[in-house]
Amino acid sequence: MSETGMTLAVHQSISDIPAADWDRCADPVGGGMDANPFTTHRFLQALETSQSAVAKTGWAPFHLVASLDSVPIAVMPLYAKYHSYGEYVFDHSWAHAYEKAGGSYYPKLQSGIPFTPVTGRRFLTRPDHGQDGIRALLSGALSLLTTNSLSSLHITFCTGEEARVGKELGLLQRTGEQFHWRNRDYRDFDDFLAGLTSRKRRNIKKERRTAQGFGGDIECLTGPAIRDVHWDAFWCFYTDTHDRKWGQNYLTRQFFSEIGATMADDILLIMCRRAGRYIAGALNFIGRDTLYGRYWGCTESHSCLHFEACYYQAIEYAIAHGLDRIEAGAQGPHKLARGYMPIPTYSLHWIANGSFRNAVTEFLTEESRAVLHEISLLTDMTPYKQSQ
Repeated sequence: MSETGMTLAVHQSISDIPAADWDRCADPVGGGMDANPFTTHRFLQALETSQSAVAKTGWAPFHLVASLDSVPIAVMPLYAKYHSYGEYVFDHSWAHAYEKAGGSYYPKLQSGIPFTPVTGRRFLTRPDHGQDGIRALLSGALSLLTTNSLSSLHITFCTGEEARVGKELGLLQRTGEQFHWRNRDYRDFDDFLAGLTSRKRRNIKKERRTAQGFGGDIECLTGPAIRDVHWDAFWCFYTDTHDRKWGQNYLTRQFFSEIGATMADDILLIMCRRAGRYIAGALNFIGRDTLYGRYWGCTESHSCLHFEACYYQAIEYAIAHGLDRIEAGAQGPHKLARGYMPIPTYSLHWIANGSFRNAVTEFLTEESRAVLHEISLLTDMTPYKQSQ
């Protein structure tokens, strides 16, 4: 692609793109903690170096870099996908219908962060090239789609602003739901509890007492305090959870070593230890204003320990460090009772086949209406006092 000095390049490994060039687009503000750790070069490189997100696992990198007069001004994490696993915006029914009609749904193009249902920018542009960068990246992705006769393009967990712009440019918008916690300038955990209804407050206090009676102690680790012994234990928790729920592990053991070496300051690892050994843990990533809950696992079952490690310890950390939000990942109406409120999430889609695109459009219209209605109903069930 070349237009008034604009060029577009496709890279089949994030390592082929200089980290400084990528990160200047991914986090143009700079100055310390990244706004979103998952779009950093080091996180994406950890996924590839560890063989977690590569062609043989169904995630073939096709990262885009748009340059103006040879200077990178926009980048996009992009993959050719050979299945629909690890995305958390489910299109298995679309694939089934498409292939039942005689088409080949896979491979498709996917812009998102593998195995990470976290909202963030997908059109990673420098501030002074926002619109030009978005148009260049979208043009490049659609060109790849056409050139390779692929079925579709999916841009998952994009920001609300990107969803609005994408819809204006002709992409289909899909609405989902997650549960996030907001920091309302709480002084401490008790201040947070004071804003809840008495019933929810009592319930949380009871859950915390129950969890903290598991017979051990809880460690909150970040930076150099996280050592190999912690990753060895957490790997056991991670594999146990995935073996029971999905039957396969998306991430390799090497991935945890990679992020431990390159992202320790971006990580909050909450580990539960009893009788001298670790028996449960929760992995979080730290953004500039947000704590991102990612994985939980255990080798022993203790009542309410999941709530304590994943939600209450995270809230205490966010308050203590002045973070605005906690994003607790996919699923979870049960999070409502623990102070996490429903919010909409967004994705963008382009279906090459016109007839199938029309059918998906009708489906998304009905699905969006249902999701927004559910969010409205759940919001009315707020655990907070009416004055909050």
